[in-house]
Amino acid sequence: MTVRQTPLYETHVKYGGKIVEFGGWLLPVQYAGILEEHKAVREKAGLFDVSHMGEVLVKGPEALAFLQKLVTNDVSRIADTQVQYTPMCYPDGGTVDDLLIYKRSNEEYFLVINAANIEKDWNWMQENSAGFNVELTNLSDQTAELALQGPQAETIISKLTDAPLAKLGYYWFIPQTTVAGKSVMVSRTGYTGEDGFEIYCRPEDAAFLWEKLMEAGKPYGLMPTGLGCRDTLRFEATLPLYGHELSATITPIEAGIGKFVSLDKGEFNGRATLAAQKQNGPHRKIAGFVLTGRGIARADYPVVFEGRRIGTVTTGSYAPTLDKNIGLALVEAEYAKVGGKFDIEIRGKNVPAEVIAKPFYIRGK
Repeated sequence: MTVRQTPLYETHVKYGGKIVEFGGWLLPVQYAGILEEHKAVREKAGLFDVSHMGEVLVKGPEALAFLQKLVTNDVSRIADTQVQYTPMCYPDGGTVDDLLIYKRSNEEYFLVINAANIEKDWNWMQENSAGFNVELTNLSDQTAELALQGPQAETIISKLTDAPLAKLGYYWFIPQTTVAGKSVMVSRTGYTGEDGFEIYCRPEDAAFLWEKLMEAGKPYGLMPTGLGCRDTLRFEATLPLYGHELSATITPIEAGIGKFVSLDKGEFNGRATLAAQKQNGPHRKIAGFVLTGRGIARADYPVVFEGRRIGTVTTGSYAPTLDKNIGLALVEAEYAKVGGKFDIEIRGKNVPAEVIAKPFYIRGK
């Protein structure tokens, strides 16, 4: 597999980023350190390169009808310049990906998909577009993306733009504006559990915008942030990660994101399975847990109850904001109740854990 670089690769090297391969891309896992960067995003601000994400433009008279079949959420409910989160499922209810839909008009939507799934998603969308009067364009290589996240994000970006960001609601966007003189699309979105903005720009403008944001953010404690803290931040906020809490064999209902499955909008891929799971309850569920013994749970570790394997850890980590070793696991549904107990097998030893409520972290609480 060819390993790719984002337009900000040289910038990451300049800032001392520790580069790793992630989903076919060379990206910084950390700069100063994961804990320090995590804290900066929770208390001040962090700047992420998310240019590896994929983007697809859906245009045409039947764009809405096509998307209604393709994804589980009800796309007809969003207004122009609003963003919607949604899973996208196979006919058997397994998850192809989870994505964001940016509505520009009834005939034009901008989709943001996960980096590791770009080719798979693109092929799936093309296959499903048969019979619909729509045109799909893969804009992934023509789009760079920066994520400015944290309580100081609005203050920082406002130094570089006249766009009315104070009035921009969460999960809304401005289709075209300028930041530091460059033409961009800006949304109030992110994957950290904090307030923040995602800036979509031309690849050739990405390094310039990065430097301008870092400069503007200096008085406010802005730090460059890597994949490591992106994962600990999203995990504390219990936001699913494709390949962990969602996959071709894990449905959105099992993952606990059934509120993004709209059964009353008509037919869509996976509807029959998801309707049955909503009605009867799934056999498996994603449970949140805290380790009450010593150790850190990691993805793929077995979950055991009285000597029998009842599930698998999907994500596990030390949670810096909570100062606890916590995790998410896909377990048999009866063991997912808050207060329940099971063991995590860590390197051959059973470590006790207790099921706790999700999300683990909510901003402002």
